[in-house]
Amino acid sequence: MQKEKILVADDEKSMREFLEIMLRKEGYRVTLASNGEEAVRWAEREIFDLALLDIRMPKLDGLSALKKIKTLCPETVVIIITAFASTDTAIRAMKEGAYDYITKPFKVDEIKLIIRNALEKKNLERENLLLKQVVRERYHFGNIIGQSPKMLEVYNLLEKVAPTKTNILITGESGTGKELVAKAIHYNSPRKDKPFVTLNCGAIPESLIESELFGHMKGAFTDAISTKKGLFEVADEGTIFLDEISELPLMMQVKLLRVIQDKEFKRVGGTEDIRVDVRIISATNKDLEEAVREKRFREDLFYRLNVIQIKLPPLRERKEDIPLLADHFLKKYSEELGKSITRISPEALQFLMNYDFPGNVRELQNIIERAVALETGPELTLQNLSSYLENQLPARRSPFEIELPEEGIDLEKVVADLEKMLLLKALDRAKGVKKKAAELLHINFRSMRYRLEKYGLNSNGLESEEEL
Repeated sequence: MQKEKILVADDEKSMREFLEIMLRKEGYRVTLASNGEEAVRWAEREIFDLALLDIRMPKLDGLSALKKIKTLCPETVVIIITAFASTDTAIRAMKEGAYDYITKPFKVDEIKLIIRNALEKKNLERENLLLKQVVRERYHFGNIIGQSPKMLEVYNLLEKVAPTKTNILITGESGTGKELVAKAIHYNSPRKDKPFVTLNCGAIPESLIESELFGHMKGAFTDAISTKKGLFEVADEGTIFLDEISELPLMMQVKLLRVIQDKEFKRVGGTEDIRVDVRIISATNKDLEEAVREKRFREDLFYRLNVIQIKLPPLRERKEDIPLLADHFLKKYSEELGKSITRISPEALQFLMNYDFPGNVRELQNIIERAVALETGPELTLQNLSSYLENQLPARRSPFEIELPEEGIDLEKVVADLEKMLLLKALDRAKGVKKKAAELLHINFRSMRYRLEKYGLNSNGLESEEEL
């Protein structure tokens, strides 16, 4: 593990050498500067965890250097050292952002303790910032709700992979809970006390994503007004979750691959190689293998990320979990909204069981939250559930507009024509791949093959079963 980096600036050579020996014995990495200007130049090139600045130095005094260093990198902790103590100087140093103020001569144990406390405070602030949304809540596999066979398979795999260092790829439709699974893996791993950081690759402009991942130096580009750590550096010894990894630009795919291979990188505009130990969990709702075939995603990166794949089933394929999930969200939002709703009516629950949930668990959560907000009684009723679908998804109630004429219709022929039309549309969208077409229609491959043979569609130049 790399220890913290400390910058020491003092015009007395003997003091610099004394502090260097003392700090290196404590395991810190030390950089020396003989004056304030040299200290600022170092701070422009590197990020230091802490700086020890003598207050009286040639070219640039300690207070001026303090001000410039805090501008370059606000997260650097600065301690002022001086042989000329005064209350006025101490107040000025604190106003400029100094952590503490030490007078010479000082005791070695005293300065060791001050430095240790300063770095612990800095690390605690960083940890609080990273975990403020979860308030140190630890995710356990039990928090991922479901007891269907498909979810039991997921739990079994999670228990096996969580303790390892292996990179994980989580796949599944939007709303299936990919980030929740990523957090569960992290907080049940040996890295649980280290940072868990998240980046949505589809939400960051291409011009900024490198800076977000790897950080930048002051002046590296127009808006780089200070040196900043990237998420990989922040996540050192922890986990980084790259959501929507399929949206990562090709140029960044190359750089991410290098980080995985070499475990080091440079900040934008920087020259220093920064080594990190980070576990990568990525997620996508797209078909990455198809993206690889179409040259939109690098094959070598795909295999580096896809060491172990966890596929989350859509809610329509584990409907037996709907009552559990619905009850969980009912309790959650009843408490949050100050309601006394204790149950879901049988009609409302049946309504949920009959719905396909294209938005998966996230959609179910939104439906329950809305219904709880509207409900006035002790039971969640069908009226407040069904109004969501009537208002938000009117097209789903009647996907096919078919009129019934006065003379009636041949029902079997109409159904057969409709089935044939949907088979052809699915094949067209799947570019002739029968397996994918079957998935679009939510039927298995055997049923797909039977229906194609029934309507004589196997002779239309489609690929053979062996070509799937």
